[in-house]
Amino acid sequence: MVVLNLQVLHFPTTYTHQQLSLGRQSRCGIVIRCGIAEPSGEPAPMGQKTKYNDGFFEKAFMTLFARKMERFAAPVKSSNLKKKKGFFDYDFESFVDVSKRVVQGRSRKQQQEVVREVLLSMLPPGAPAQFRKLFPPTKWAAEFNAALTVPFFHWLVGPSEVVEVEINGEKQRSGVHIKKCRYLENSGCVGMCVNMCKIPTQDFFTNEFGLPLTMIPNFEDMSCEMVYGQVPPPLEEDPVISQPCFAEICSIANPSTNACHKLQA
Repeated sequence: MVVLNLQVLHFPTTYTHQQLSLGRQSRCGIVIRCGIAEPSGEPAPMGQKTKYNDGFFEKAFMTLFARKMERFAAPVKSSNLKKKKGFFDYDFESFVDVSKRVVQGRSRKQQQEVVREVLLSMLPPGAPAQFRKLFPPTKWAAEFNAALTVPFFHWLVGPSEVVEVEINGEKQRSGVHIKKCRYLENSGCVGMCVNMCKIPTQDFFTNEFGLPLTMIPNFEDMSCEMVYGQVPPPLEEDPVISQPCFAEICSIANPSTNACHKLQA
């Protein structure tokens, strides 16, 4: 149950495709479409928002995470939204809204710490130590967690598939290709992608669980690669640190800066 609980906690991301050698074929057929309502069954093209039909499972996780994050979020300004939500009144839009209110007034480090606190609150005492015993940083553990990520993370990031990656010269199926991250697509915010998903998720798996994870967002098409078994680079050396805002779609963008202002300390 520890792993099942943890796989839901990723918070989406991206760089360039040249960062890793990734096979796009899914030999084991692990592909989740996440209730996509598009006629093609695939995410909408860049510039268009993908439509989803969320069921009980998806809404349960949206609600769980939103309620956990609410205690860190800034107060709701609109009087129409101040009414306390019931357990299944949350949808993905309201989940993203809570995330945006968490970001308000917090530094990069503080945002990341909130995510860490939320993830820890989902787990029973001693869970990280138990995870380290059950899943030492081996090829099998990396591949197993990649396989679990696809079904248990799809509510947050949309359709994904297990892919082959190369780590230290060895090929293994411990990569997850996210076709178009739902969280990034709906938030439209580079800073939220990095501070509320990429960095805290990498840190949680690498440092709390002892299983290295690198997340590589591609801001050109909103896809993302998750690579279990690969140690992430320091943020100062990560290409994502110089990523500019989505000036046309982000409500808090600062187009006058070269890099997203939310990525600065």
